[in-house]
Amino acid sequence: MWQEMNKPKMATEKGASRVLMLLGQLERLNEGPKASDTDATRQITGRILHIIQTQEKTRKEMMSKGSSGMDVILSTLENTRDLQTTLNILSILNELLTVGGGRRTGVFVSKGGTAILLQLLVSSSKDLPLNEELMLHIHSLLFKVGPKDDITSSSDRKFGVKARLNGALNVTVNQVKHNLQNHKLLLPCLQVLRVYSGNLVNAVSLGKSGALELMFEIIGPFSKKSTTLLKVALDTLAALLKSKMNARWAVDRGYMPTLLAIYQDWHRNDTRHRHMIIRKSILGCIKNLTNIKLGRKAFIDANGMRILYNTSTECLPVRTLDPLVNTSSLIMRKCFPKNRLPLPTIKSVYQYPLPHILAGGPVAQLHSLPPGVDDVVDESDENEGTEVDTENDTENEDDETGHKTQNDDIETDINKLRPRQMQARPFDELRVYERFCLEFTQYFKVNDFQSPGSVTPLSVDPNLHNPLIIPTKQNRRPKNIQPPRSNDPPLDLDSISISKALEGKPDPDLACSLGRLVLDGEISVNGESVNGPQEESGDQAVIEVPDTAALLPLHDPDLYLEMVKGTRSVPAYTEVAYPDYFGHVALNLREPILERAYGVQSRTKIFQDIERLIHPSDILDRVVYDLDNQSCPIPDNGESLKFNSKFESGNLRKAIQIRKFEYDLILNSDINSNHYHQWFYFEVGNMRPGVRYRFNIINCEKSNSQFNYGMQVLMYSVQEAINGSPQWVRTGSDICYYKNHFSRSSIAAGGQKGKSYFSMTFTVTFQQKDDVCYFAYHYPYTYSMLKMHLQKLSGMCTNEIYYRQDELCETLGGNSCPLLTITAMPESSSNEHISQFRSRPVVFLSSRVHPGETNSSWVMKGSLEFLMSCSPQAQSLRESYIFKIIPMLNPDGVINGNHRCSLSGEDLNRQWQNPNAELHPTIYHAKSLLQYLRATGRTPLVFCDYHGHSRKKNVFMYGCSVKETVWQTNVNTSNCDLHEDLGYRTLPKLLSQMAPAFSLSSCSFVVERSKEATARVVVWREIGVQRSYTMESTLCGCDQGKYKGLQIGTRELEEMGAQFCVGLLRLRRFTNPLELHNHNSHLLDMENDLKDPRSIPNITSPTTYVLEEDEPAFLEEVDYSAESNDENDPDFEPDLQDNRVLPDPSSDSEISRQDSLT
Repeated sequence: MWQEMNKPKMATEKGASRVLMLLGQLERLNEGPKASDTDATRQITGRILHIIQTQEKTRKEMMSKGSSGMDVILSTLENTRDLQTTLNILSILNELLTVGGGRRTGVFVSKGGTAILLQLLVSSSKDLPLNEELMLHIHSLLFKVGPKDDITSSSDRKFGVKARLNGALNVTVNQVKHNLQNHKLLLPCLQVLRVYSGNLVNAVSLGKSGALELMFEIIGPFSKKSTTLLKVALDTLAALLKSKMNARWAVDRGYMPTLLAIYQDWHRNDTRHRHMIIRKSILGCIKNLTNIKLGRKAFIDANGMRILYNTSTECLPVRTLDPLVNTSSLIMRKCFPKNRLPLPTIKSVYQYPLPHILAGGPVAQLHSLPPGVDDVVDESDENEGTEVDTENDTENEDDETGHKTQNDDIETDINKLRPRQMQARPFDELRVYERFCLEFTQYFKVNDFQSPGSVTPLSVDPNLHNPLIIPTKQNRRPKNIQPPRSNDPPLDLDSISISKALEGKPDPDLACSLGRLVLDGEISVNGESVNGPQEESGDQAVIEVPDTAALLPLHDPDLYLEMVKGTRSVPAYTEVAYPDYFGHVALNLREPILERAYGVQSRTKIFQDIERLIHPSDILDRVVYDLDNQSCPIPDNGESLKFNSKFESGNLRKAIQIRKFEYDLILNSDINSNHYHQWFYFEVGNMRPGVRYRFNIINCEKSNSQFNYGMQVLMYSVQEAINGSPQWVRTGSDICYYKNHFSRSSIAAGGQKGKSYFSMTFTVTFQQKDDVCYFAYHYPYTYSMLKMHLQKLSGMCTNEIYYRQDELCETLGGNSCPLLTITAMPESSSNEHISQFRSRPVVFLSSRVHPGETNSSWVMKGSLEFLMSCSPQAQSLRESYIFKIIPMLNPDGVINGNHRCSLSGEDLNRQWQNPNAELHPTIYHAKSLLQYLRATGRTPLVFCDYHGHSRKKNVFMYGCSVKETVWQTNVNTSNCDLHEDLGYRTLPKLLSQMAPAFSLSSCSFVVERSKEATARVVVWREIGVQRSYTMESTLCGCDQGKYKGLQIGTRELEEMGAQFCVGLLRLRRFTNPLELHNHNSHLLDMENDLKDPRSIPNITSPTTYVLEEDEPAFLEEVDYSAESNDENDPDFEPDLQDNRVLPDPSSDSEISRQDSLT
């Protein structure tokens, strides 16, 4: 029994030994004369073939490490001239490579097998008549070793080049030409031709050799026969058509209508959808033809839009046909005629004269553009080659050289990475900044001690503005007042009685109408003038104003209006938005991140856009709002929405009614610029309740957005505010962000990549009749709101708080940039207490350098409120540090509704290396103040610039580290070069343990070349602040911790600002000289953490912007697939998941428990 069970095993071992013996004999024959014993070679190879066909272990034996089996087989194949021996060896190789996967193929390629096969193919083609079996074997093997679409390391990546150099291309083409009816040989030949065509040069050569005509002879109308052969032919044709020369040839010969007819025939006859893969291959050929301008025109002329639209519509109910719908929508969008935006120019509506224009700067480039250049639509063939096709090309000749995995943006120069003391301005010039640091001078006791709440008074120029207008909704109309007509002058606010009520309910029997309130002179509250008794007047209206002051201690509508009077804007705004006037009360409800509905893009939005071209008669194309032509008549037919953005921070340039309930919206560029379209803030009125309105913002520029990953727009309803809910709420359904058919020239785009615009579309159903609603990109926070908050904060100042507000400088637009100093008053005026007071380390905070990142202002508001509070933690924090705070670095940009730039048309956060005093005054003076602090020995312990991030979730930090930067590169350095204090990680790690929105895994401490002029890098490198950070807050929400799956609101943002302050309080113990030993031990612990590669963020992208991505790259092929919401969730530490209650950080017991940060 035992012997019977072991017979197969013994036979296998015997077979393996026989193969090795036979290979030895074959090797000896190869070493002899080439003409020696052909019969013996034939017999040995036949025996080897028989053994490996029956025993798998013998194959493994031949391909095992150290075995010379493959060398012997290939040597015999190369040297033999005997046909049968050649066939035997080809059969042996076929058996070896059929099973065993990529490793065996890799061995074959490494031994030079590809070249031997190609040489054999060429030499055999010269022997007439050709042996069909030989051709079949050679092509079958070539297909196995050639690279496929899913390129692996085992395939021969030089296959295409080798085939061309050996002259094998025409041999295979001739085999196809002469065997069109011989499907047995035709199939492997087509498979090899498909592999050849993966190389662009080969594709061009094959096109010239007639390969395209051959493919069109093979493909044809619907047939159930030879579907495998047809699929390979279509794939080969698609690969050949990636060559623009071949595509032009095919279009010139009228093959576009042919392909469309073939697709229609397969669509019509494949009723059971069994051949979906063939239909998709036909679409692949059409898609590659439309990569050229000529192909797109041929597609339109052949009625391709209507054909694919109709066939796709019929495919929609069948989920398995999604690939057809996706590819069809991609083709239709690509062929949709490119249009310029319906604007006279893409430059901003508003221009601001600069004191001078820097040569080579963005404004100089803008002025140097030829007239009308921004109207140019670039439809060259190269325009969309990289934008539309997202497939992995193998067309490059040097594919085998490998791909870069290193981020080219990472700084690799150690000398540039190492912080250095830059030569600052002469101290005599810096001495002027002493007035911002009086607490450090001998004048402190005399001037400041008696007035702890020193605030620079705000001056209001009565001639600064025209009368201010507040858009209002009148809830009660007096009997002797007529509804305001369009040509009536605005109502004087002096004649308006303002009543405050949290739950005021509008009278349903009285119609509501949109009015205008003029603010000019006295303000009346509750029927009485602020400046004296009000004269009786019959023309008195009543406005219900919610008493938000009861819930918002820092908000006062009357004070806000006073602040607006002192705000200078380029358009000279005379209106005030409701939300800014009434205020915003944070929601008690949590707003979850929106789940993206299946098929929103490919099924709904895209097809509705395509219908514009197919059914142009259905499009209204009615302009209902236009800043470029404010005198144009606005339709007042009761069927159109009314828009407005002429108020502080507003941004909406044009609104066009497309369909009855659909509107295209165009945003204004940043002033003195022609791009940066992202921030929006506008008013909508005259809506119908219960109707689904679609809004399309059609000139977005970023290639991706959190709107694709659950973020919603914000809406503020005036009716809801009057009814007691003055709140911004997340709203909108069917939200998506995608490339549209509008474009601009690369010249007009400043040489930026990507010439197409993107649409952000959302649908809203209004609930209230005759409501006025506001929409915003994020929670608005205006400059006037900041001034109001600072005024209210100064009133919170107690004898324990040292609070001073100075004017750092005046902006280009003539607005004040406030600088705050906050700390604790000394215990007394004794020299000891004054000395302790002055020895406190400095913390320097700034925010809102980018106007569109309003979340940074809400975080700053949370920090300021915490610092000014009377809690023991706040007092402890004030006693620990002296805070220098610039809460808004770009007031002009904020006021005028910019997204990124100041009035100079430049990103101020790229000017820190060499700021200009006239063009970048806030940056110039902020840097000078930092230089003054360093020159006087007061280098800040922490510098943090608050920002918002549009494409990542959570709150996180960017810092600066030599070590972590070098670790991301291939630079070889010694340990001494990388020595640095790891204290830069302390604060982020503290925040990750206490702030639920903060994610340590999203933090990065890599220094990039593109960021070398930012505040974070310049303050670290030139001022010498080790803990120099950018703190980024998401505009969307969180994917970890307590707030996982929730959109972020003002409550969470303000909480983050307060938590940052608590983190600074905990940082205190690590900077106390008495605890320096413990501090160093913790740094050693963290250094061990840093050595763990899992704690270092992965950087694989070639550019900074992609480095900051947290979501999948926005690739159209992927984005339009069935489910494209698979986000790359960053790894995060377990403790980030804990829903912790914030402890009292000021207690000694709590501090003592924080023995380790790791």
